[in-house]
Amino acid sequence: MAAYHFSISYDPSSSTSLFSLHTQISIFHSSEKVKDLEKTQLRFPASFRRKAANLQTMASGKTPGLTQEANDFTYEATVDRDNNTDVVFDDMKQRFLAFKKLNYMDNLEHFKKLADAQSPKFLVIACADSRVCPSAVLGFQPGEAFTVRNIANLVPSYESGPTETKAALQFSVNTLEVENILVIGHSRCGGIQALMSMEDEGDSRSFIHNWVIVGKKAKESTKAVASNLHFDHQCQHCEKASINHSLERLLGYPWIEEKVRKGSLSLHGGYYDFVNCTFEKWTVDYEGSRGKKEGSEIAVKNRSVW
Repeated sequence: MAAYHFSISYDPSSSTSLFSLHTQISIFHSSEKVKDLEKTQLRFPASFRRKAANLQTMASGKTPGLTQEANDFTYEATVDRDNNTDVVFDDMKQRFLAFKKLNYMDNLEHFKKLADAQSPKFLVIACADSRVCPSAVLGFQPGEAFTVRNIANLVPSYESGPTETKAALQFSVNTLEVENILVIGHSRCGGIQALMSMEDEGDSRSFIHNWVIVGKKAKESTKAVASNLHFDHQCQHCEKASINHSLERLLGYPWIEEKVRKGSLSLHGGYYDFVNCTFEKWTVDYEGSRGKKEGSEIAVKNRSVW
């Protein structure tokens, strides 16, 4: 009786295998019969499993043959995995190559200037939602808008702790000297829905809760005027209210308020309804907002719907 042990183990640190397989093959005399496949744990493509089914006929009792078959299996699994990865990135690759050919190469001088410095006219504060990319929706080109995206397009108060949004504000306003700040909200915002549905004293360990609570005032103002409405309509109201609360908070940053007062910086709100594909835009009326009580709505002007 000859006994052969064939073992392939999955290594989490390795990118070359997709499976964990431990197989003991016992071959009696010269009849080349397989007694058992002791234990098998498989996680690999169907094509790989079909080859595994032929393991008995391929096991001739010669260890090199089994080793080669195992290597073939590993290669096939790796190729299948790599092909799946290629599919994920293939469209992205084609879009990049189209951008390079039709945009970058046709505007080479412009991109050479951007390589040296940027001077965007806009700071855009938008939601991280994958459906509302401001460059895709509003057509911003490279160099036109310094952009920060977060959950529910919120602006934290000046007095709160450091965040990436506040860092973007400081850099874009004081260093890049943008002329416009545009806060863009949108329909069916998951961050606003979370804000409207959670308890004020929620789980302090939740990153989501600790962030969206920044919009608490927008929630309170919504509940004050729209508590009798369906939850979806309350959320829609809060989506727009939170934009104005963020614009109001921007005026709480001394260096932003100073530039707005001097007329070198304008604050704008925008609301993208992707259900009906409309975009509503308005501008903060600084003079009209002065003297208003804290918490009252800011004055706006130049409202339009596209």
